[in-house]
Amino acid sequence: EVQLVESGGGLVQAGGSLRLSCAASGFTFDDYAIVWFRQAPGTEREGVSCIIGSNGSTYYGGSVKGRFTISSDNAKKMVYLQMFSLKPEDTAVYYCAAGLDRPGLRPWVFEPDEYSYWGQGTQVTVSS
Repeated sequence: EVQLVESGGGLVQAGGSLRLSCAASGFTFDDYAIVWFRQAPGTEREGVSCIIGSNGSTYYGGSVKGRFTISSDNAKKMVYLQMFSLKPEDTAVYYCAAGLDRPGLRPWVFEPDEYSYWGQGTQVTVSS
């Protein structure tokens, strides 16, 4: 059974930092792309960052580039999202998602329909 379990969310002041973790199980990590999405109330789900399990390639959404860093520990099947310089507009539920790393995925790494497996989400709230 595939499982993705997020942790590490919480309340932080603007300018602060948080590290989210995603514990993955039930699939071959190297065959998948793992993505962090986020969704604030009344908005569409937004792709934040992606890491490719097989080679560690990373991708970032424009709104977080330079402030967030994604990494993974393949042996532990863990994916991390280190968030720096947090802003109130980063407030959202953050989801970890996994999808097969298929040929032609790259232009669509932040398309939610590419990902079959989702965690339950973790709330990040940034106060001003």
